[in-house]
Amino acid sequence: MLVEHPRAVPGDATLGSRLRAPRTLALVAVSAVAVLLIGLQLGAWVNGFEGPLASLARDYVGTPKSMSVPWAGLVLALVGISARRRVFALAAAIGIDAVWATLRLLDGKPFAVGNGPTIVLTVLVLIAALRWHGRERDDALKAAALGALLVLATKVGDVWLHVTSAVHPTVLDEYLLLADRALGDPSWVLGQVLEVLGPEVYAVLHWVYIELPVAAIVVAVWQLRHVVRTGRWPSHYLVRTFLVLGLVGPLFYVLFPVVGPMFAYGVDGNGFQVGNFWPSALPPIDHSPAALPFDEFTPRNCMPSMHTAWALSLFIHTRRDVDGSRAPAWLRWGGAFWLGATVAATLGFGYHYGVDLVAGVVLCLTVESALRAPERGWGAFRIRLVAFGTAVFAGLLLSYRYLAVPMAEHPILAGALVIGSLTAVCVSFHATWFAAAPARKPVAAAAA
Repeated sequence: MLVEHPRAVPGDATLGSRLRAPRTLALVAVSAVAVLLIGLQLGAWVNGFEGPLASLARDYVGTPKSMSVPWAGLVLALVGISARRRVFALAAAIGIDAVWATLRLLDGKPFAVGNGPTIVLTVLVLIAALRWHGRERDDALKAAALGALLVLATKVGDVWLHVTSAVHPTVLDEYLLLADRALGDPSWVLGQVLEVLGPEVYAVLHWVYIELPVAAIVVAVWQLRHVVRTGRWPSHYLVRTFLVLGLVGPLFYVLFPVVGPMFAYGVDGNGFQVGNFWPSALPPIDHSPAALPFDEFTPRNCMPSMHTAWALSLFIHTRRDVDGSRAPAWLRWGGAFWLGATVAATLGFGYHYGVDLVAGVVLCLTVESALRAPERGWGAFRIRLVAFGTAVFAGLLLSYRYLAVPMAEHPILAGALVIGSLTAVCVSFHATWFAAAPARKPVAAAAA
């Protein structure tokens, strides 16, 4: 009897290439990150400051620059492995940190942690890549990649801040001071309020301000808590927005260099400030603003306010779970608190002008609109929203630069236009993604 061999199913010939495609993309991405880190490190050596690889080396064998970011990266990576392995990884990281912290204290150095999670995260990547297989391997590597990207993004960001001051010897704070008159100079107002409230409130706001990555990890872990059990990743989650904002936002630092009120108009200006005005008194209106010469080390990282953009993205992602259901009360209240405290800190510490925050909000909503609910595709609704946000963002920056004097001379009209533009973007965003959002499946099957 003749036995017919099974015929190849159409499309099977391309199965191997489809499976190899993600691995090829991953290899290209890793190579690109490596080239970027090496290039930035070489530039740092030439210009005499610490580069990303040198900072990363300190996380392994020295004193970590941040005690929270390495742990945040490891905790994010743990969502991709089983509970039993999480226990082993956490125990190993805590043990290594304890040893390194003890050795530092015995050597007379300050207390610090962060070596343990950095080492364990690296070991986790190696073990998953070399020993694990299938879904177990893929989930572990994907989560570890997110954790590693969070850590590396902070290293690249530190170098970029040096770049902003190196390429721009002048800043545009005089323009933003005038434009901020349209919003009632909120940095001066909140600066005086915080002085009255005292050091306790200052300490809380300062902790919230510097620990934004920790809050983001809490939200991200909540969103990704079912990954190992279901084998499915949400189509969109907070880390994606955080990383894209970190890639796009800082580019404007070199296009619109600003140091902030506490430097340009306060005692922290190191002799380059216009005067010691902030926060006790408003500087007089200068009808002929110009670029202000400034020092070579203060970052030009005000426009737009990325802390506001990141805190707003955190707030948005605490409104609903990844399946579209309402998030628990503790998460919603936590997101609201973090956004409010971040806004109070950015203004009350003199780090930003009010117009910086407006630009940060518009940037966040525009980026979030481009990323959110990818299963809905790039229909006219998304194109209109992203294009509208982009146009408003560009219009704001151009107005701050070229219409600053008229904004100061006509603050009511200018303030109404700025707030009106911001409100229009917010209303459009809410109407598209919340008020009229279609029902979603309990667990999104699309991979990020």
